Amino acid sequence: MKKNILLLALSLALFSCKNEEKTTEEKAPEAKKEIAYASFGKEITDADALTGERMMENYKDLKVGDTIISKMKGKIIEVCSKKGCWMTLDTGNDEVMVKFKDYGFFMPLNAEGDVVINGKAFVTETSVDELRHYAEDAGKTEEEINKITEPKFEYRFEADGVLLQQ
Repeated sequence: MKKNILLLALSLALFSCKNEEKTTEEKAPEAKKEIAYASFGKEITDADALTGERMMENYKDLKVGDTIISKMKGKIIEVCSKKGCWMTLDTGNDEVMVKFKDYGFFMPLNAEGDVVINGKAFVTETSVDELRHYAEDAGKTEEEINKITEPKFEYRFEADGVLLQQ
């Protein structure tokens, strides 16, 4: 009789442990999924990339002529429609103009979505002529281009590598 009670207790204990294991496994979080990227320019990773909002905090401390090496995330607003030689990114509250180091690479003309960029951040005052050139590249009308009459203080980035989320 003692053997039967012992066997019954042991069986219940094993059954309880197995149920507990299943519950734990069912509650285990899924492994972090890898994000697929198309890479342009220098090979980079998305590790340690600043959010757009965090990057803007760094931009606020810059004066014309200052630069900082950085990596940031952003969402594409627009890409040069002629050959993909520049793009603008939405960082949350502001916009950053991105060009590519030494014109060493270009973005696809239809690029959209999220990107990670690596390179040099700086601020500048962009001339009327350059602003009009960008407007022309973006396919703006002659009327829209002629409305550009003053230079613009801008957040800029010279990227040596870009990851475009797929």
